[in-house]
Amino acid sequence: MIEVEHLRKVYSTKGSLLNRSQVHAVRDVSFRIPEGGAISFIGESGCGKTTVGRILAGLETPSAGIVRLDGVNIHQVAARERRNLLRKIQLIHQDPYQALNPAYPIEQALSAPLRIMAKQKGDTPRTWIRDRMEEVLTMVGLDPASVLYKYPHMLSGGQRQRIVIARALTVEPTVLVADEAVSMIDVSLRLGVLRLLRDLREKLNISLLFITHDVAAARYLGSGGQISVIYKGLIVEQGPTEGIISRPQHPYTQALLSAVPVLKGLERMGADRFILAKEMNAQSAAETGCLFADRCPFAQERCFSEAPTLIDGDYQYACHFPEVRQVAAVAAE
Repeated sequence: MIEVEHLRKVYSTKGSLLNRSQVHAVRDVSFRIPEGGAISFIGESGCGKTTVGRILAGLETPSAGIVRLDGVNIHQVAARERRNLLRKIQLIHQDPYQALNPAYPIEQALSAPLRIMAKQKGDTPRTWIRDRMEEVLTMVGLDPASVLYKYPHMLSGGQRQRIVIARALTVEPTVLVADEAVSMIDVSLRLGVLRLLRDLREKLNISLLFITHDVAAARYLGSGGQISVIYKGLIVEQGPTEGIISRPQHPYTQALLSAVPVLKGLERMGADRFILAKEMNAQSAAETGCLFADRCPFAQERCFSEAPTLIDGDYQYACHFPEVRQVAAVAAE
């Protein structure tokens, strides 16, 4: 189980000490992923969801907060134990073109982590690395003989993304962090990769953190799991996947669902769909009041002076004036 409590990440901008400012990428994020469970983080670009994933994968150090894996705080253990813990959390990169070294064949990309594991085990037979590479390639739907000795540029985008997933599986992780795992591949191939991730979660009992701006992908992959809606580094709504999509409470969630294309014949409810007039500006986040107030079409005076708190329970939202609008029904259909 992954447990995250009050996670924060602050970056300092470059420049002189007088001109240096701070960017709050993650403000106060808490969630948990049970064994074999799934949670999807959705939000606009720059809202902090990728930073959360990088902290989980050990690529960033949090400014504050706790990250536990099976009850162990991964940031309060010795370096060697921390490496062993982080090996159980693997990141699936967004861009398969940059995730694979173009100078090395796929065989070298997959065998590198396996050689480290074989060295640690000591008594591993020499054929184990080859067998394991073939196993993970088959697991992700690829023919080992046809891809193992090819270079990345010789493969399609969908094949490259499956190779990246296979590389993450080589070390037998218990948690996968998929950061926009289908955004860089052809639309016709996305469903196959999403189906693969869902099957791996079910067959291997792997916990999954799925980071995306695509509500439809989050709904498909996170079936039976949860969705967390993040805005300016703060979770504004979270709960069961179907509940969030069918009955969104927070205006930001409603705006995200308004951006989902509707099929012909469902435009009858178009009057309830709204588009945010202003772009998100991370630098303009006020320390008081609701972070979304400057863009919210329903904001009132209280929203600018008092920050809403995320209510406890299975279904959570942070809004002074929650509304259930028909736009939710459009997206659900």
